[in-house]
Amino acid sequence: MNEYGPILVIILQLIFLEGILSIDNAAVIGALVAPLPDDKHIEWPRSLQKFGEWLHPILGNQRMAALRVGLLGAYVGRGLMLFLTSFIIHNSWIKLVGAVYLIHLAFDNLEDTSSGGSEDDEQIRPIKVQTFWATVLTVETMDLIFSIDNVVAAVSLSNKLWVVMIGVAIGILTMRFAAGVFSYAVQREPILQQAAYVLVLNIGIELTLQQVWHVEILDMLRFAISVGTILLALAYAHSPLLQRFRFVLTWLAHGIGIVNELVDWIFAPIRGLFNAIVGAFKSPSEPETVS
Repeated sequence: MNEYGPILVIILQLIFLEGILSIDNAAVIGALVAPLPDDKHIEWPRSLQKFGEWLHPILGNQRMAALRVGLLGAYVGRGLMLFLTSFIIHNSWIKLVGAVYLIHLAFDNLEDTSSGGSEDDEQIRPIKVQTFWATVLTVETMDLIFSIDNVVAAVSLSNKLWVVMIGVAIGILTMRFAAGVFSYAVQREPILQQAAYVLVLNIGIELTLQQVWHVEILDMLRFAISVGTILLALAYAHSPLLQRFRFVLTWLAHGIGIVNELVDWIFAPIRGLFNAIVGAFKSPSEPETVS
């Protein structure tokens, strides 16, 4: 008992740490899978339809399948991150790349480029709906980025790899359960979908502050910011008083749209060059794709 007592404490600490650091991940994944139908099968390519029929009893319909595939990807991704921890610690630019991706994803879903938003609209515009496989790819990418900090923090608690893996594995399972609950909560409180992308923006900004200006943000403070964001979103959805300040959200959404248009304009030559190179290798019979 004396030998395994400290190990048990470390595992419990890892589970708690995973829960604290993964509230954003759970909320975002829940919001991502929420638009997927929970009464439709996965749309497999024709060549994989028989394989999909065989997997259907295991994966279930689209919404549940996205969570289950994401769970598998989370274990693979965290395992990979554990073995690359030393590389990640000594190459902080990886976190900065992840931060840029998170900010781009948040801006892409929170922007409002409409010319005339109505102040009478009670709901913020709906989040862009993705196909099943696009959603799964986004879930896996998000999990890899979120797992960077989680794994680095976990390794700092113990130098025994198997202890870290047990704690992280249980934490992932708990986080995926929370994501499932959150996906159904989004059905009752649509505002949580926008709140999830605000959480993504929060994490992107926090990572940028850490990597560029070396601002250390405590885990409990990150947790408090995340919980506060969700509670504030729910309060806004049910408070006519707070909704009087909707013009501020509309102003911010328009600003995000302008920033996105500026970024698109800056990278348009690169995107055009890429399309030209790809087009050079296409056969003349293939139609041109307009991006």
